[in-house]
Amino acid sequence: MTEPGGASPVGSPASSAASSVPTPVLSAYRVDKRYANGTVALDDVRLSIASGEFVSLLGPSGCGKSTLLKMFAGIEAPTQGHLRWWGQAFSAVGTTGRRQSMVFQEATLMPWASVADNVRLPLDIARMPRREADERVARALDGVGLGTFGKARPRELSGGMQMRVSLARALVTEPDLLLLDEPFGALDEFTRNKLDSDLRALAKARGMTVVFVTHSLYEAVYLSDKVVVMQARPGRVIAEVEIDATVARDDAFRVSQPFLEHCKTLSDLMTDAHRLASASMEVVS
Repeated sequence: MTEPGGASPVGSPASSAASSVPTPVLSAYRVDKRYANGTVALDDVRLSIASGEFVSLLGPSGCGKSTLLKMFAGIEAPTQGHLRWWGQAFSAVGTTGRRQSMVFQEATLMPWASVADNVRLPLDIARMPRREADERVARALDGVGLGTFGKARPRELSGGMQMRVSLARALVTEPDLLLLDEPFGALDEFTRNKLDSDLRALAKARGMTVVFVTHSLYEAVYLSDKVVVMQARPGRVIAEVEIDATVARDDAFRVSQPFLEHCKTLSDLMTDAHRLASASMEVVS
């Protein structure tokens, strides 16, 4: 991640070592994504995510939030630029004992299998001994409030409970990095708020680094230590808003003055994001 002139960009291993700043869990430097049809999904994305941070990616549809998340998962590759996981290439992550998991928009459960079997799937693929795997499954289900539902089938569960199963399946590997692509977007507001609270508590209790894609600025403020605001056409980071990580995230926080102020800030930034996207479309046309 050293630039041609020899200077290291912010967030690179060299610059981190020089300044004694801990190596970020994730870093993107001048990342572009261009598809064969000419679509520019991401342009010059620069971002650094520290260990233990809960970061939300917020922006209008088409701003590349999910594309960037897939890059962080190693599913997509940038057209240009550099990505690093704990200062290394993605291929080296598994050799360092670091683990990551991803939760998608849909629960994507095996309908014929029990809840416990669905959660145990990644451990079975890794050929973990059954006794150890079952112990992990039990802990994961307890962690998401489904300790008594191990024998149930997905069709017997509500949408919110199915997403809890999907979250448990991601947690069962005990990841250092958890990536979530709008997992609660289709749920009712009450269920969504409850899962947001549970997720935030789980992440902090386990010391995980979390990257969470959302369209909801209210959800972003409630969950996050940092909100990354993106604009569309092409996708760019236009702002990073810090949320006080020491403030308790509870029902009182949702109606507090700091919460409302952060929501106003993000609302203004989202308005700017839409305006910039519209201006870009006018230039192209």
